[in-house]
Amino acid sequence: MEQHSLVIIGSGPAGYTAAIYAARADLKPIMYVGLQPGGQLTTTTEVDNFPGYPQGVDGNQLMEDCKVQAERFGTEVRWGMITEVEFSDTPGGYHSLTVDDNLIIQAKTVVIATGATAKYLGLPSEERFMGHGVSACAVCDGFFYKGQEVVIVGGGDTAAEEASYLSKLCPKVTMLVRKGELRASKAMQNRIMATPNIVVRWNTETLELLGDQGVEAVKVRNILTGEEDVIAASGFFVAIGHKPNTDIFKGQLEMDEVGYLHIQAGSTKTIKPGVFASGDVADKVYRQAISAAGTGCMAALDAERYLAEFH
Repeated sequence: MEQHSLVIIGSGPAGYTAAIYAARADLKPIMYVGLQPGGQLTTTTEVDNFPGYPQGVDGNQLMEDCKVQAERFGTEVRWGMITEVEFSDTPGGYHSLTVDDNLIIQAKTVVIATGATAKYLGLPSEERFMGHGVSACAVCDGFFYKGQEVVIVGGGDTAAEEASYLSKLCPKVTMLVRKGELRASKAMQNRIMATPNIVVRWNTETLELLGDQGVEAVKVRNILTGEEDVIAASGFFVAIGHKPNTDIFKGQLEMDEVGYLHIQAGSTKTIKPGVFASGDVADKVYRQAISAAGTGCMAALDAERYLAEFH
């Protein structure tokens, strides 16, 4: 059976940064890229807020650069998905990981960087315009719509925060809420109602996104009256939540009701010795590529120190 010092599960900014640091520390990391190699960034056409790219960079290119850098120091990047785990409770012991429901390998340390998946409405037109008018992150992509009218879907705190953020960049932000009230905190509700260029459409659902090369308008329907109309917009932001990719860790690691992993404050340590969590899988607040990369660095350093204890 294969035995390794460190296996990294996932290949977004957190996973690749962990790989770079671990490989430079001569831990000879093995990475399994998972279902979406490169993570959420590969659905973004332009990344403008990652340091070191003054002209911006394509999300896929950024992840490919990270991959090349990780491989340069000796990371072995493997296609495949970890489908089952059995974490040891013994400090210094081996954890068992199943690859593609078939091969079982063991690792003394594991860095979890499986990320989170943005929830979308599931419209065919939404998928067609992904990266061309459709986004699940206003902080990431809002700047590209500066001076343009946009629509945002959602009624919780995330949607309210993102609508507020967009209102500083866009002349008009239309907020589509399926119910007759917001689920957001009272403070966020007050902020939305006090912002003159945010228009809330209550009891409204999205039917279709219209456009040629990109989003040009949003077709909506009032759930109570059945009345349909079209809202002109060049950006369509979905803020109905994220789902952390942690199903395979249920019953073994502590997580909140949504599935975000619990880690010890000031570290990336989980409740299992030698198992560390980094990136969006344990972060429901910031969810940025750069913050994920930072925790990837932390996870590699935590793993290195852990391994040194049992050398």
